Amino acid sequence: MSTTAEASEQPRIPLNSERVLHAAVDIADEEGIESLTMRNLAHHLGVEAMSLYYHVENKAALLDGVVDVIISEIMEEVSTVDSPPPEDDWRRALRERILAARRVLLRHKWAPALIEQRSTMSPAVIFYFEGTLEILRRGGFSYDLAHHAMHALGSRALGFTQELFQPDDAAGEEASEEMFEAMADQLPYLAGMMIEIAHEGPDSTLGWCDDQTEFEFGLDVLLHGLESRLAASQ
Repeated sequence: MSTTAEASEQPRIPLNSERVLHAAVDIADEEGIESLTMRNLAHHLGVEAMSLYYHVENKAALLDGVVDVIISEIMEEVSTVDSPPPEDDWRRALRERILAARRVLLRHKWAPALIEQRSTMSPAVIFYFEGTLEILRRGGFSYDLAHHAMHALGSRALGFTQELFQPDDAAGEEASEEMFEAMADQLPYLAGMMIEIAHEGPDSTLGWCDDQTEFEFGLDVLLHGLESRLAASQ
């Protein structure tokens, strides 16, 4: 019997919602989220597009499911972190939880924008924030102060934030620096910052940034401020 005939007799892996959603994540990772269409997904899975609708109702449901897959990865990553009990060190426990979430999002750089675009918060996201709130409460926060903390953290609690300065590529970076220099009279502080950064060594984290360094800096500032507010409330 030929190899082709043997392959044709092998049972096809059954299609289910889990397989569909993980294939969608693969496409987004490899080709970008804009390439995730029902037709492209069906082609990737080797099925007819109509067969996908038995497992996801429509494109919106597909994207909601993709978010759930990413949050599930975050929860799995968080579960591997060896952090202290919040009663002992809530600040470290929360910091490590957030940085674990960020590690997942750095593997799926298209995911933050997708999470922000969804019109409803999925149960998976809600359970993630439940764990975040648990750390704050066990760390001594009142519900009122924990509520303020959640607002202050915002999307940073999930491991991402919108970057203030983030050119798309090296050419964009060069053009932006030239723009600031040309507008030095109108933008003296921004231009001054950019000029100083240009003379910094390779370890500089300002300007067109080391995103991880800037993320952790902002997170530490927030956690330090929350620690001060907690101490004042006790």
